[in-house]
Parts: sequence; C-alpha cells; structure tokens
Amino acid sequence: MLFLLIGNTIFSQNNQDKKGFALLELYTSEGCSSCPPADELLGKIQKEYKDSNVYVLSYHVDYWDKQGWKDIFSSASNTKRQYDYAKFMQKEPIYTPQLIINGKIDYIGSQETAVQNGIGAALSKPANTDINLEASTQDNKLNVNYSFNKVLKNNRLFIAVVQKSAKSNVKRGENANRILSHFQIVRSLNSFALVGNSKGTASLALPKDFNTKDFEVIGFVQNMNSGIILTADRAVFTQNIL
Repeated sequence: MLFLLIGNTIFSQNNQDKKGFALLELYTSEGCSSCPPADELLGKIQKEYKDSNVYVLSYHVDYWDKQGWKDIFSSASNTKRQYDYAKFMQKEPIYTPQLIINGKIDYIGSQETAVQNGIGAALSKPANTDINLEASTQDNKLNVNYSFNKVLKNNRLFIAVVQKSAKSNVKRGENANRILSHFQIVRSLNSFALVGNSKGTASLALPKDFNTKDFEVIGFVQNMNSGIILTADRAVFTQNIL
C-alpha cells in the first residue's frame, strides 16, 4: 500500500509539472464591422494573461480589402492560413472574426465568455512537448535558437514576429471614420521543418521598424496532418537587442 501511494504521488507531481497552454489565433480585418470588438477582447486577454502560458496572434486577412478599405496589415498568406484551418477542421466558409485555440476549436472572436472558457479548457490540458526559444538580432536578421524535449513526425516550427499594438484611422468601408485599436498583429510568420532534430537555429528577416519594446516573437509547433498546435512559447532575447 505504501509503495502504491508513493507511486501515485510521484505520478501526480509529474503531471502537475507539465503546464497547459493556449495559443489564440484571431482572423480579423479593418474592413469588417464586427471585428473591432474581437480585436479589443484580444487586447484585454493579452493584458490579463501576460504572465501565463497564453499567446495571442492576430492575423489580418485580405478578402475584405476589396470592400472599400485596404487593411494595411492584411496579407494573402494570412488568408491562406485561415483556409488551411478550414480544411483541417472541415469548417467552411471562413469568416471574421474567427478565433482558433490550439488549432482545435474555433469561436466567434468577440464572444468573451466562450473564449475565456476555451482558454481555461486549453490551460487545463498538459502540453505533449516543451519548447524553449532564445532570440538574438544581427544585421536586420532574427536568429532563434530552439530546443524540444520531444520531436514528433509531420510537425513544423512556426515563428511569428508580432507587433504588440497599433491604431488605424479608417476612412472608408464598414468602419469608416473610426480609429481602430489592434493588438498582437502578426507582421510575419515563418515555418521550418523539424526532421528529428531536438534543437537548431532558425533565421528570418525582421520588419524595418522592429524593436523589442513594441514587438515580440512567439514560436509554436503545429502538426501538419491535423492542424493541432502541440506547444508554444515566447522567445527570450539574449543579445544584440534592438
């Protein structure tokens, strides 16, 4: 009986050491009148969970750009990523504001109660693998050293360069004559193959206006068969800080 009790105690402690995480990916646009409340909610969540394993990414899509106003942060690659999720989750058509947590479940991005419940559910489930990221800059390049405790097949490492906040004066479209606040804007997203390597270095170009006060770097591992996010982390800058 004593042996079993000790064994159960160790098992419980090991489980508690493995922390859950929540990667929030919002698909939004300055041309969408229902998106500003979702953008504001993501800003609130970013502030509320800034010291926890919650990571916020906001992708501005480009399919609203022909509706009277071009979003300066939009890109076709962001739209493609949203379409990829539609295939992974077998949910079409795509829409804004769509929020996806850990690549598994989507929510209407402005519905705070549902989103908070989704975050809580994600944090309660231990990650299957851990990632550590250390970043440095050199000659307008970002170098990210990464390491994992476990590498699985069919996974890729994604590194997002994220602008923490911005404001836009929208003059046309559904949000005409409004000043919109944006948070955690993905300025670039780069992916790298993981071929059985538990550590390595990824290099990518930086936005011209990059600095470590107004930007951060978030990395995550995604299974390319299912779309599920396996782990995520925020890079720690170690040298050559801009």
